[in-house]
Amino acid sequence: MTEAVPSEIRIDFPSGGAEGWRGPSEAELKAAARAALRTGRADRAPGEGADDGTGQGPGESAELSIAFLPAAAMRALNRDYHGVDALTDVLAFGLGEDPLVGDIYISPDAAEASAGELGLDPGEEVLRLLIHGVLHLLGHDHPEGEARYASPMFELQERLLARLLAEFRGRA
Repeated sequence: MTEAVPSEIRIDFPSGGAEGWRGPSEAELKAAARAALRTGRADRAPGEGADDGTGQGPGESAELSIAFLPAAAMRALNRDYHGVDALTDVLAFGLGEDPLVGDIYISPDAAEASAGELGLDPGEEVLRLLIHGVLHLLGHDHPEGEARYASPMFELQERLLARLLAEFRGRA
């Protein structure tokens, strides 16, 4: 049995460094990405290396770059790559499959606005978006509109987030 290659996760904070960052810590961001990676690719059948979201399965070999972009840059990226001239909260671009290679872009501005509308902690919303982006890179998908919130992908995302938040709070 071959051991999985450890994942490499690079994070580019808005100011180029974590010192002015008000969101989750670098360790929490990396933990969220690794938890989502452990779920495995969406196209694997149960027992083929993916787990059920409990984090007990093997790690997914991956190289991820996570970048936090200001609203204007995120809107331009959404326009240029998806043809939608509007701010979005997260975009994920797969660059390779084996190992998984991808870029995830998150808008802290959009995360903060969504969190405010829903009465959530902005840091929690950033973690949710990161998990969401990783799951998309792994091939998970959801329908558009309100049906997205009842989809298996969103259910998995929320289970992972709840487990991570409980773990983080247990350390405090």
